[in-house]
Amino acid sequence: MKTVVVAGGTDGIGRALVEERLGRGDRVVVIGRDPAKGHELFGGRVEFVTADLSLVAETLKAVDAVAAGNPVVDALVLCARHYRSERTETAEGIEENFALLYLSRYLLGHGLAPAMARAPRPVVVNVAGPGGGLHLVRWHDLELRRDYHGGAALGQGGKLNDLLGVASVQRYLGIRYVLIHPGATATGFSGTYDPATRAHVEAIRATAKPPSAALPPILAAIDDPPGEALSAIVEGRRIAVDGPDFDAGAAARLWSITKDRLDGRA
Repeated sequence: MKTVVVAGGTDGIGRALVEERLGRGDRVVVIGRDPAKGHELFGGRVEFVTADLSLVAETLKAVDAVAAGNPVVDALVLCARHYRSERTETAEGIEENFALLYLSRYLLGHGLAPAMARAPRPVVVNVAGPGGGLHLVRWHDLELRRDYHGGAALGQGGKLNDLLGVASVQRYLGIRYVLIHPGATATGFSGTYDPATRAHVEAIRATAKPPSAALPPILAAIDDPPGEALSAIVEGRRIAVDGPDFDAGAAARLWSITKDRLDGRA
């Protein structure tokens, strides 16, 4: 039996993964915003940790809650995301995509690293990318204060998570890190959309694969973590992680920026 933590486990791929791991007899911890929804979906079968992961303070509380009840964590699966057609800042004054899609994943991976280090074969599975080049990162405007577009925010978020994987395996030896881009999947498409984007999303939904079809590489990573410290899978196909798009210098730069941004918060 493994202990599997799923951030964003009440919808789409995360929800399908939770059900699959429960069916295998694992201990599953779900981090989500809505405990009522969590109870409706899973009853008492999971440990539900309530948190708005777009808020640094709540993410830190979630880390403490998970670690307190689970001294050993075998797998951390990061799925939470939310689209915004218009730029939105959280109550903490941080652009929401940067906060939810990137900062929460940094904080969860960093905060749960001690518990994962106690597992025999720990793995982080980050469902956020990979893909695209470093040109997607606006180094001098990471919170997209100028020329915001929801698609650009998600694209940058995916690349930031690629770099997070590079930096993480340099710091947490022994914890495997798998970046997964499942392709178009018929999830709940959590978000707030303008009419044109909504129409595009509905067109994608009509032909997208079901969440269960996105699970095989995630399940494989949990069951048998790769031998490589860092690996990346796009729609079932392994891609190289030793090229310029996974530059170690860029990863170190992002890590330093992140620590500075979180100074006094974390």
